[in-house]
Amino acid sequence: MMKRCDKGFTLIELMVVIVILGILAAIIAPRIVGRTDEAKVTEAKVQIRNFETALKLYKLDNGFYPGTEQGLAALVSKPEAGRIPANWREGGYLEKKKVPVDPWGSPYVYASPGASGEYDILSYGADAARGGEGFDADIESWNLD
Repeated sequence: MMKRCDKGFTLIELMVVIVILGILAAIIAPRIVGRTDEAKVTEAKVQIRNFETALKLYKLDNGFYPGTEQGLAALVSKPEAGRIPANWREGGYLEKKKVPVDPWGSPYVYASPGASGEYDILSYGADAARGGEGFDADIESWNLD
């Protein structure tokens, strides 16, 4: 006589697995969701530092920073108005050949001379408005952690 071999899972086994997966999701999901905003703040700080490096190279080549009216666009294309750089580097100063927007999709604010130094660069954060707290707080070149 042949032995009957049942293959597959019982309903109880499936329910146990689903409960375990639910518990794991409940523990892990909040930690992952909260990290998205933190990652955006970190990305904005990195982009600002990249702008600072490019601006230093620009000044090294030309002896001055781009003016406020020229903005960060002067790092990707030679300015045609304002103070024209004589030694502007062919190809620009940013690796990707375009000025990125902040992680929330807003343009960075650039001023030269700045209120806090030779230039100011800032992102208005998640709310895209001046000021704010938490993830809505401004990220400023002169106040990076």
